[in-house]
Amino acid sequence: MSRLDELIEELCPDGVEYVELNEVLDYEQPTKYIVRSTNYGDSYTIPVLTAGQSFILGYTNEDFGIYQATPENPVIIFDDFTTSFHWVDFGFKVKSSAMKILKPKNKEFANFRFLFHIMKNINYIPADHARQWIEKYSKFVIPLPPMPVQQEIVRILDNFAEITKELTAVLKTEIEARKKQYECYRDRLLSQEELNKLCPDGVEYKYLWEVTIWDKKFNAVERYKQKKVYTYPYMLASNLFELEKEEGNVYLLSTGEKTGWTTEDLAGNNLCEGEVVTIPWGKSRPVKDVIKYYKGKFVTADNRIVTSADTKILSNKYLYYWLLSQGEVIDTFYRGSGIKHPSMKDVLDMQIPLPPLPIQQEIVRILDNFTESTAELTAKLETELEARQKQYEYYRDKLLSFKEVSS
Repeated sequence: MSRLDELIEELCPDGVEYVELNEVLDYEQPTKYIVRSTNYGDSYTIPVLTAGQSFILGYTNEDFGIYQATPENPVIIFDDFTTSFHWVDFGFKVKSSAMKILKPKNKEFANFRFLFHIMKNINYIPADHARQWIEKYSKFVIPLPPMPVQQEIVRILDNFAEITKELTAVLKTEIEARKKQYECYRDRLLSQEELNKLCPDGVEYKYLWEVTIWDKKFNAVERYKQKKVYTYPYMLASNLFELEKEEGNVYLLSTGEKTGWTTEDLAGNNLCEGEVVTIPWGKSRPVKDVIKYYKGKFVTADNRIVTSADTKILSNKYLYYWLLSQGEVIDTFYRGSGIKHPSMKDVLDMQIPLPPLPIQQEIVRILDNFTESTAELTAKLETELEARQKQYEYYRDKLLSFKEVSS
């Protein structure tokens, strides 16, 4: 019998008391801790928090109005609309008033860390965009076993969470290492040095505008550089995934990392077909993460779509891999505040190496195989990551299940 089983058998064999969260947790409005300026800087030291997924939004140099949480006196920050929450044991400021700062009412009656774990066990998704803590969430009923039982559960779950966290970090590091290994291999294969080895007679270079066709005429690009365009209807990114259907055979060609499928009927007049390469018209993340290749039927968001002007000279798939290898360069062409847009004049004036078509096809074959093996390994690691997290959640759910003591 485990130590926890012994404690339950000794202290609460007939069940435990159930209470509402508001009986054991108090809250504070965060108004006086709101940051005044969102000009965050890496050299600043005060974290600005959100109770949402992002958690740390940035760092500020405002040295006033700081909530002084510590490991001895931690708090839970609770998003009043989404009910997302985080444990915080360091000083911080907040982005907005749309949260509650939760604290224990009586540390002798309820272990604060136990309450944090029990809140993780509450399955609730808000159905409306309204303040949740006072009206709904704080009224959820939770089991409250005797303090020694709470403390032992906290010890077990914290140890398990730490092991899961460490393994998660290892797996994420491995996934990132595999991706970087692939990128390094791809970039080396497409480098001038390697291409010269493959083509001892030399490699021809062409401006992109000489060998590609884009989806529109760009204002800053000279007319002779765009004698021809292929236009594609596009949808707003916010509407694209409203078409999503699992059984669909039409690809949703988004401007971000999210992917999906729809049907030809739902695509309607937005249905396109072809072998295309895309870069996003507007981006908020590194462009190398969202350069895409697709061959078949698709619906597109506001991508800049490019195809080879002559596939006997330039393979579309080779063009895709080359653009990927130039991701950091293309990133410098995106300008503006907020959502950045590319200078298409700079993009079209890039020079692409054009080895003979058989060499392009061999490069594509090698990179396709490498991409597939990297994707398979990454999928295995991500599956392991997911399994570990589910294991922890299952174990937590079991530990936090108690029968209610009869009145």
